[in-house]
Amino acid sequence: MNLALWILAGALAIAYTAGGTSLLLMPKERYRALGASQHWVDDFEDRHLKVIGVVKIIGSLGLILPAALGVAPLLTPLAASGLALFMAGAATTRFRRSEWKLMLIDVFYLSLFLVLAWGRFDLQPL
Repeated sequence: MNLALWILAGALAIAYTAGGTSLLLMPKERYRALGASQHWVDDFEDRHLKVIGVVKIIGSLGLILPAALGVAPLLTPLAASGLALFMAGAATTRFRRSEWKLMLIDVFYLSLFLVLAWGRFDLQPL
């Protein structure tokens, strides 16, 4: 179980670090041009997108670093819980925009973060 939780945390951390970095480095127009799934950025100002990018990066670091370094490992499930709340906000944005299929993807990620938090809080604490 521990290995599965590490793999899940690593995969989510890579994905959210990449997503956060792209939000920080790309202008809004270029990010929107990535595809139809990225039109949610129209609902936010540039500075809000930068904050979202920072939250993604800090959250993804929180999934790995505390447990890997053995410093305050309780932060790992807390980071997973925070990112689950973050994805609830993302799903809410998709709901408001009537992007139902994309909302299901956000709910899927939300559930992955909840599984990770549950695993690290209860099943296989660090």
